[in-house]
Amino acid sequence: MKLAASNIAWPAGERDAAYAILAEAGFTGLEIAPGLFLAGAADPFVPSKAEADAALAPMREAGLTLVSMQSLLFGVTGAALFEGEEPRARLVAGMERAIALAERLQIPNLVFGSPRQRVYPESLSAQDAQAQAAEVFRRLGERALAAGTRIAMEPNGRAYGTNFLNRIEEAEAFVRRVDHPGVVLNFDIGALHMEGDFERIEAIAAHAVDTIGHVHVSEPHLAPAPADPAQAARAIQALQAAGYAGWYSIEMAATSTPLADLATSVNKLKQALAEPAAHR
Repeated sequence: MKLAASNIAWPAGERDAAYAILAEAGFTGLEIAPGLFLAGAADPFVPSKAEADAALAPMREAGLTLVSMQSLLFGVTGAALFEGEEPRARLVAGMERAIALAERLQIPNLVFGSPRQRVYPESLSAQDAQAQAAEVFRRLGERALAAGTRIAMEPNGRAYGTNFLNRIEEAEAFVRRVDHPGVVLNFDIGALHMEGDFERIEAIAAHAVDTIGHVHVSEPHLAPAPADPAQAARAIQALQAAGYAGWYSIEMAATSTPLADLATSVNKLKQALAEPAAHR
């Protein structure tokens, strides 16, 4: 099993202790938000060699490898996918900045969430929104692939304030529409819970598996994840049965007791891996 965790689960100052928890549990992957991973850099998306080396060294010492990046538009103002040419150009420029960092740090996956930046207006139909976005992401996918990475489209539940790609099946259909090897699906388990789709996870995973590039083990509103080892086991078994063999990354927001809650989440995921395959 390829197990990872996102560094949004702990403050930058708790980095070394968090890495130790992951290493002890046998996790070998790290997903990063650049603003946290390179918190000491003048510009976390364009770090100096010294700044990058200072961030990479402790991670490598803990036996971790960079497997994914999120928070791709951190610090970008005025970016929007559906609000006209200039906001769209800002979004594209922000994504190109993230792609460049991924190439530099050899990160193979970029999770595109950014719910607020992808709301489409009532004057635009869902079909037209998809057509416009597909054109944008086809070009970005080409740039990502040339840089040795891929963009993973993340479904974001309606509760996050967006109306574009709320459900996994919608994100899967969009990836198929883009039809580019540089654009894949981020299979977000929290989105299944938020949109009431978890009970169909076996069918959803089986249908989507050829598009999946990354999996987030998450809960609604980025609560500590997984909440229920049995549900996590069902999700993992569904994905494995479908043929997915990539990374499973815990995605949860930092709590008031981040290290204790990270350790609990890591242990629950390990417990899920030991569950009998009741849903195969």
